[in-house]
Amino acid sequence: MHSVAPLGLPPHRLILKENCPVILLRNINPSKGLCNGTRLICRRFEKHTIIAEIAVGEKKTDIVFIPHIPLKPSDPKLYPVEFTRHQFPIRLCFGMTINKAQGQILDTVGVILTQPVFSHGQLYVALSRATTATKIKILLDTSINQVNYSSHTKNIVYHEILDEALSNKEEISADTSLVWFNINNNNS
Repeated sequence: MHSVAPLGLPPHRLILKENCPVILLRNINPSKGLCNGTRLICRRFEKHTIIAEIAVGEKKTDIVFIPHIPLKPSDPKLYPVEFTRHQFPIRLCFGMTINKAQGQILDTVGVILTQPVFSHGQLYVALSRATTATKIKILLDTSINQVNYSSHTKNIVYHEILDEALSNKEEISADTSLVWFNINNNNS
């Protein structure tokens, strides 16, 4: 049972050290900033509690307590036996998926695009996490591009979504690789 690693659960054996970055895997207390996807820095360890500091967002630098909680696999039908683990709902977080990064503001962003993005808006989410464009680094796999040493990637855009969202917007401009739009909220 200890070797089973269900999706959405932390590893059975979680090895942490002080000051290591972790990500929360469950909503514990949203009003205190403890939501699924919140990045934390481990500050101290107690027997059944981790004392951590919130690393991003409105609650940045707040000290929080992460308890052991019962965790079940999201799809118990995948396993012959139903089980529950009492664990800390965290895992190490030196990197994260684009979806987990949504809503976060980061000092520096590194995006690894060995494959082009596969969903509408994913590239925008990835590139808009940093406070300035100079804080973004992108790794592209040039072997999948048609031109050698290309600095381009595919951006998936469903024009139906944009057409509907922008039907009452004033200013739209497009270039060959990206779609940019400005929303003007002038009610006068």
